[in-house]
Amino acid sequence: MRSIPLVTVDQMRAIEREGDARGVSYAEMMERAGSGTARAVLTLAFQRKTVLGLIGSGNNGGDGLVALEYLARAGWKGRAYLVRPRPDDDILIQRVRNAGVEVHSAADDPDFSVLDEWLSVSEVLLDGVLGTGIQLPLKAEVECVLAHVRNFVPLPFVVAVDCPSGVDCDSGEASPAAIPARLTVCMDAVKTGLLRFPAAALTGQLAVVPLGLPHDLAALDEVHDFVAHAAEVRSWMPARPANAHKGTFGTVLGIAGCEDYIGAAGLAAEAAYRIGAGLVRMAVIPVVRNALSGHLSEVTWLTLPAENGGIAAEAAQIVRAHLERVTALLVGPGFGSAAGTADFVQRLFSGKRDLPPTVLDADGLRLMARVEKWYEKLPPLSVLTPHPGEMSALTGLTTAEIQAERAGVARRFARQWGHVVLLKGAFTVVASPDGAVYHIPVASPALARAGSGDVLSGLIAGLLAQGVEPFKAAVAAAWLHASAGLIAEEHMGQSASVIAGDILRAVPQALARLYTQNEIHDPLWVVKA
Repeated sequence: MRSIPLVTVDQMRAIEREGDARGVSYAEMMERAGSGTARAVLTLAFQRKTVLGLIGSGNNGGDGLVALEYLARAGWKGRAYLVRPRPDDDILIQRVRNAGVEVHSAADDPDFSVLDEWLSVSEVLLDGVLGTGIQLPLKAEVECVLAHVRNFVPLPFVVAVDCPSGVDCDSGEASPAAIPARLTVCMDAVKTGLLRFPAAALTGQLAVVPLGLPHDLAALDEVHDFVAHAAEVRSWMPARPANAHKGTFGTVLGIAGCEDYIGAAGLAAEAAYRIGAGLVRMAVIPVVRNALSGHLSEVTWLTLPAENGGIAAEAAQIVRAHLERVTALLVGPGFGSAAGTADFVQRLFSGKRDLPPTVLDADGLRLMARVEKWYEKLPPLSVLTPHPGEMSALTGLTTAEIQAERAGVARRFARQWGHVVLLKGAFTVVASPDGAVYHIPVASPALARAGSGDVLSGLIAGLLAQGVEPFKAAVAAAWLHASAGLIAEEHMGQSASVIAGDILRAVPQALARLYTQNEIHDPLWVVKA
């Protein structure tokens, strides 16, 4: 399954330039971009089938005109409003007129009366004014039209062609006049600025139209960032053979909780089961076991000695004695910071690097950060799941420095440490030691709740237990976790009431959506030919 690149404007130009040299002309790319945009609109099954295109003078406007022609030939009533003038002999203008599309120029509509009339009768608005190469601030005449449309009530369903007009596709900065899109149809790749604020708040859902470029372009070798999407995640999921037994799907041993953070162990344990692990065993102190055992009938327990409300140091020997048949180890959710637990973590990782594939999360990260060259003591390709504050403890960088360049920081330290780094937050990033970074195209306050990370760590451990490679397990789990958060928000009607348990309960539906292969409700979907 093809990965979706996340590229800068210059990288996209290089890809298109090489594609043109390899036989896919710019004109053909425009045809595919416009027809793909039209297919995206048709996929959403609108009822009135009326569309207004805001058309600029460049290639973005050309994409919009091609889309209008295809929609008109599919039975839609189309109108093209030329925000910027196009040549009198423009073949694309001739084509849309031949298809029955009305065309009007902003220069002939000084009071916006035509624009307002067309907006009022249109179900869909195609934003094809400005493309990826714009510079802010916008020219006054363009900004005036965009601002007028932005303030129109009610605004039709806005589909941005490649990017919302007025967005800087590298920095994510945006004009105040930029029209918020419900759907942004990107061409072959997502631009980096669309996953940065404030632009990210203007893009709506993302879709990608493949341009049919060769997959072996040299320019693609310079791309190391990608956007996770359902089809690729689905291709990484473990098989579920009919003749399986519980051993087929592996065993998770989770070490979690203290008397102050009991629930973390329960959230992680159930998440590991919900993602498909065959057996989940939790190594916990008695107070955690007693509180959770009546609610988690499927979990088995390994009772550890307690000290000052946390795990005692001597528990490391007990854990190491019970690793037979364990295929994934989860360490850290809800640990707290007791001195005995810190000693436990150091002892657990003080021997040979012979532990099963490991997820190190939450307080486990903070406690491990106290150990000199801690990353050399973990099993190879462990999955580290810090939020920015924990990443600060691990790296010595400030949270501001980390947030300013999330992907770059995750990539740098994944390479330095030799482990997979999943940096949580809006648009979670997952970095591999080989330099690849996957971005999860979701930023939702529904995910910003206590316990949400415990669910995520359990999902990763459950996939590791089933034999999924650490990097793919981290990306797939993060994608499903984000999808579950959006589903929970749908169920609640808004994000404020979503708690971690709601995200956990939405995991089965997120998996079901993944396997239905009907991806138009996903945060990013690929427009089929």
